[in-house]
Amino acid sequence: MTSRKKRLPYSSHDSWVVVAADSALEKTNLRDGDPIFIRLRNPATGSASQYLFSSGDVRLYEVKAFVEDFHSWFIDQTVQRDGRLLYVTPMDPLFLLLPYLQNGAVQEKFQPLQQMVMDEDYPGCTRLLKCTQALDTLHHVADERVVGSQKFHRYNHEKTMDWLKKKVLNTVNALKKSDISVGGGVKSTTFVRVKQETSVTEEDYLSYAHGLISEYISEELSKELHKHLQLPEISSPKKVEPPSKKRKLSDKPVEAGEDYTKFNSADFIRKPPKKMTAAQKTLAKVDKTGMKTMSSFFSPKAKQEKK
Repeated sequence: MTSRKKRLPYSSHDSWVVVAADSALEKTNLRDGDPIFIRLRNPATGSASQYLFSSGDVRLYEVKAFVEDFHSWFIDQTVQRDGRLLYVTPMDPLFLLLPYLQNGAVQEKFQPLQQMVMDEDYPGCTRLLKCTQALDTLHHVADERVVGSQKFHRYNHEKTMDWLKKKVLNTVNALKKSDISVGGGVKSTTFVRVKQETSVTEEDYLSYAHGLISEYISEELSKELHKHLQLPEISSPKKVEPPSKKRKLSDKPVEAGEDYTKFNSADFIRKPPKKMTAAQKTLAKVDKTGMKTMSSFFSPKAKQEKK
């Protein structure tokens, strides 16, 4: 029996290696604080995920981690036991606001955002109300009314569907510009640029992009978006739904999800043939004419009849 080494609790002396854009770290105002990592409710899974607010809460970034066990980093003169490589990438904060707006829509009336964006398990969600990026784009998913100096909002499902559709179409354009294969010929388990197949259709692109966007919305909303895009029903949900993610409910950065390239390709269930070793290739070239097979030496002997 083999045993696995457990990670010790993190301390204030621990450090991590992070790959992030300059916009996540730069300050637009000297009075703004430093960027801050915060744990919020994942809009797709409902569990905890790690995010980063830029200085002054201007932009939101999601945090994913590339994880390999028993790796560490040499940083200056110290060895950091956590060998994860964290990636900080821009994310639209409206994805995080949508679940709260949908819950508030039950009352079917205009409400202040402060009454809708509340979460006992994730009190940091109120930080979204200060995010400039979120407030500037809120009209894409909600109606707004101004009474005096106060603003009231109400979730709008039709607007949300149109907004998500635009997200899908923008993703399709990005996939085409990047020459990323989305058809049945996608066989790589890594996000590798390959030559496009001539048989790839616009429907393939839409299905693939729908899978990517579905990583940021609930399963119910994903199904409604699928209908809104007028995509055909597929018998196998693996082709249209993202694979399930295994996320840890902790204050640590969440692990990166499974590779996007398997969203819409059934070919991944087929294991590729094993490569032959050099010895096997040499043996295959030998002329076996007249040779007995190995099994013939172990076959039972025929009984001789008594005279």
